[in-house]
Amino acid sequence: MKNQFLLLAFMLFFAGIGLTKAQSNKISFEEYDLDNGLHVILHQDRSTPIVTVSVMYHVGSKNENPERTGFAHFFEHLMFEGTQNIPRGEYSNFVERAGGTLNANTSNDRTYYYEILPSNQLEMGLWLESERMLHAKVDSIGIQTQKKVVIEEKKQTVDSRPYGTLLQETMSRAFTEHPYRWTVIGDPDHIRAAKDEEFQHFYEEFYVPNNAALVIAGDIELEETKALVSKYFADIPKGNDNIYRPTMTEPPLGGEVRDTIFDNIQLPLILHAYRTPAMGTDDYYALDMLSTLLSGGQSSRLYKSLVDEQQKALEVSSFALPFQDPSVAIAIALPNMGVDCADLESAMDEQVNRVRKELISEREYQKLLNQFENTFVKSNIKLASRAENLATNYTYFGNTNLINTELDKYLAVTREDIRRVANKYFVNDNRVVLYYLPKSQQN
Repeated sequence: MKNQFLLLAFMLFFAGIGLTKAQSNKISFEEYDLDNGLHVILHQDRSTPIVTVSVMYHVGSKNENPERTGFAHFFEHLMFEGTQNIPRGEYSNFVERAGGTLNANTSNDRTYYYEILPSNQLEMGLWLESERMLHAKVDSIGIQTQKKVVIEEKKQTVDSRPYGTLLQETMSRAFTEHPYRWTVIGDPDHIRAAKDEEFQHFYEEFYVPNNAALVIAGDIELEETKALVSKYFADIPKGNDNIYRPTMTEPPLGGEVRDTIFDNIQLPLILHAYRTPAMGTDDYYALDMLSTLLSGGQSSRLYKSLVDEQQKALEVSSFALPFQDPSVAIAIALPNMGVDCADLESAMDEQVNRVRKELISEREYQKLLNQFENTFVKSNIKLASRAENLATNYTYFGNTNLINTELDKYLAVTREDIRRVANKYFVNDNRVVLYYLPKSQQN
């Protein structure tokens, strides 16, 4: 199961090679709703005898009570405990005995479960996910077991890992009202204090068909698959509660927020987090391209200048967080031996100021287009990735076909757009600056 910090690393875009015409192969799919509100997406690909069965629930850490954070991540684990008809601890064994794999991941905005199976095991995959949706074991035994698991996970992946608190420290300063101010892993004290009935209520509110998208992708017969979907999901009752969606608007940052974190590290780290618009907006695509321009590979501006030429940094990276609501774009640099953090930060700012003042060259612009076209193609090569992209596009935007058209939004970004968003968002008054320093430097 994936933690949020690893998700950040995964979201870095790497430079592509060559130019592939992404729009030449449209991804076909069918979609429809069951009477209980479950949205079904079917994608047929008979090139290999495998199938991906996945369910995306529109619930993440942002749907949590501020006094009970970590519930969405907790359920990522709890939903593998078993069901009324699947013995405790046996859920994964069904898939593995059939020669398949399974996993889940949680973000601020959604939770995603999937199985990759031989296509002749499709019915078993549908049964497993329907059992989880209707009959998951949300009882005291499973709750106590998973409380220990998720609390230990935070110790290992956040508290004990160098720079492990980076996202937690950043988001708590970048947001004061919106639930993005806490991270997916949550607060162990909240998990410890939560009563069994609180977890039961969370399950009943969010893990319902009218808050989910079922995606079946791979070697399938469409009509047969529709019949199986009806068999296993049509009778699951629709959720009755109003599903909580945060609607607050985060106020402007109102000036640069600057702080120092002393950590169990050997090398300092400089972080800039700029507040940015939500995924799917025109400015988001331009900012995503700006981040890649700055640090998308060893030929990027920050890397060439700070690492290769000035030798002030060991490593640099920059990426926009892909959240459904307005979020942040993060730039990180590790100073070289003997380099003052303030000097390195000034060098980072110099490169950002260049983009704010000057249009990027036509050559750089074409390189960016090539990179994003290549990345877009690669993101849909694997069947499992296609299934997740279909689910995400429906869940976030209500537009499943974005899997075929989103590249156009990147290709529509102009050099002027990149300069414009740099001037609008990558400004000091709209950022959090953190210095991570070794504890040995603390007075």
